[in-house]
Amino acid sequence: MTAVLFPLTFAVAAPFWALMILLPRWSWTRRIVTSPLIVLPVVVIYALLVLPALATVLPEVADPDLEGIRAFLGTADGAAAAWAHMIAFDLFVGRWAWLDGTDRGIPIWLMSPLLVLTILLGPLGLGAYLLVRTRYRAALQRTSPDPAPVGPTSKEHA
Repeated sequence: MTAVLFPLTFAVAAPFWALMILLPRWSWTRRIVTSPLIVLPVVVIYALLVLPALATVLPEVADPDLEGIRAFLGTADGAAAAWAHMIAFDLFVGRWAWLDGTDRGIPIWLMSPLLVLTILLGPLGLGAYLLVRTRYRAALQRTSPDPAPVGPTSKEHA
């Protein structure tokens, strides 16, 4: 089963990455990517890989040690499960970054390489996006009007 599930893992995630990177302005992209359920096919694959090995996996993640993790990941099932784990979380993070970036007005020419970096090296893509995001947050705060005061004003107490 692992020989089938391993290549299927990225294949079921790739269409969503393609929408965000290649068709970011298409009206259906936002409709599709808005749903966190886009990660569900990869989660199902992960479950199919991990649940049969739960007796081995659970003790290792509950009390991890390097040798035990290395032994599990050194098997075909362990490597395939780790791959599905990474693909699921990378897609979820990429989805969040894409939605957040489009809401902040981060240009597509900048978002696309960040998403590719997230596909290839997940945490580095997230870190790069967070750095870029701070610039756009600051830009949004500088250009937005001051919020209305909350609570009673001094005139109301006079």
